[in-house]
Amino acid sequence: MKPINRVESVITPLNKINVDTDQIISKEFLRRIERTGFGKYLFHHWRFDAEGNEIKDFVLNDERFKDSEVLVAHENFGCGSSREHAPWSLVDYGFNVIIAPSFADIFYSNCMKNGLLPIRLTVPEVEALLSNGEQQPYSIQVNLEDQTVKGQDGELYSFEIDPYHKEMLLNGWDEIELTFQLEDKISAYEEKQKQLV
Repeated sequence: MKPINRVESVITPLNKINVDTDQIISKEFLRRIERTGFGKYLFHHWRFDAEGNEIKDFVLNDERFKDSEVLVAHENFGCGSSREHAPWSLVDYGFNVIIAPSFADIFYSNCMKNGLLPIRLTVPEVEALLSNGEQQPYSIQVNLEDQTVKGQDGELYSFEIDPYHKEMLLNGWDEIELTFQLEDKISAYEEKQKQLV
């Protein structure tokens, strides 16, 4: 995974509640075993009609948000099934950060394990970001080290994150890479066990 610390980007305002994982990545696109290649299917049934044409009024089809790295949505983002493909598709599309008032627990955990930073802000804070982003392209700066989100108008928000997950994201470690950080201790333990046999 790539490290995340500072992300500066226009936000993509997805003003919807209860966005479930089947809407994020629909079941018919889950046939791949790699973690890549899912971005083109992100929100497929919201982005395209039955003939495969772009639905013009859906936010991801708006050119102003084409290179956005930050998705802002409403409450209970990532509910539904536990499919890990949901964060895979968001990352593959180009998002590094998701801001919402609340996330489904399994989705939140899957984000952390796949290099996607989920930020919980209060409902009024998220609604302010959504309102700004819907009126015109609105840029923010996310600073994971300081645990802050700063709007282009100077508005500053702070967020909480578990230190364990923060370290993983700052260093770009997944759980296997985190285990490798303890390789010396693991080797010492194994040697000690050999002597006991």
